[in-house]
Amino acid sequence: MRPDSLIRAENVGVRHGDEFVLQAVDFTIQRGEIVTVVGPNGSGKSTLVKALIGLAPLATGQVVKAADLVIGYVPQKLHIDATLPLTVRRFLSLPKRISNARAQAALARVGVEDIGKRPLSGLSGGQLQRVLLARALLAKPDVLILDEPTQGLDQPGTAAFYRLIEEVRRETGCAVLLVSHDLHVVMSASDRVICLNGHICCQGTPAIVSEAPEYRALFGLGTGGAFALYQHHHDHDHDADGHCMAHPAHDHLTESSA
Repeated sequence: MRPDSLIRAENVGVRHGDEFVLQAVDFTIQRGEIVTVVGPNGSGKSTLVKALIGLAPLATGQVVKAADLVIGYVPQKLHIDATLPLTVRRFLSLPKRISNARAQAALARVGVEDIGKRPLSGLSGGQLQRVLLARALLAKPDVLILDEPTQGLDQPGTAAFYRLIEEVRRETGCAVLLVSHDLHVVMSASDRVICLNGHICCQGTPAIVSEAPEYRALFGLGTGGAFALYQHHHDHDHDADGHCMAHPAHDHLTESSA
């Protein structure tokens, strides 16, 4: 494995019962890059994540990890019993107790520094995802794996969360593996895109994948240049709940199917 490689999947296959949900999956996550996995519902995206972190047994192949690799994981969903008296601060100390200073710094880094005493079950979707991210970052991961972390968020909240991920990668140098269905945002946030539908249909830079026939057919984008990456100027930002906050404009790549 290359010195800058963190995780390598080799001919990975996973079965549910007698049927393969993933077959012949080969790819590598390199240090410091953002890799996004896209695909329709039922394509095996979440199964791939579980296979990489050891929660889904492999029917074929292997997953090779760098020595002493630290993974931070943000799940797709976290079901919380509303009657459970668990505050955000206590949640951050599970399973390993951390200091108040570390907890506060982690919450501040993801933009929710004032919610440590609030019950976890009372958070909005955007706040909960940021708390889950803060908990993952406490481990100082080499690679951050997020399984559809913006599911249930509105478009402003989704865009704000992806910008936060980009900032974390830039500041910490960790690699990011992101599973997403938000095609309009994902192309701007990725160094490399993997298009999955039970196997890898295509992979490469966003510009290359967006023009690949397999990708366009899978998402019904048609042919003839109907899909394009373009520069979009943001003149505002969003807090954890998606509320607007003015800031200087900057370029942001996204996609159009117009």
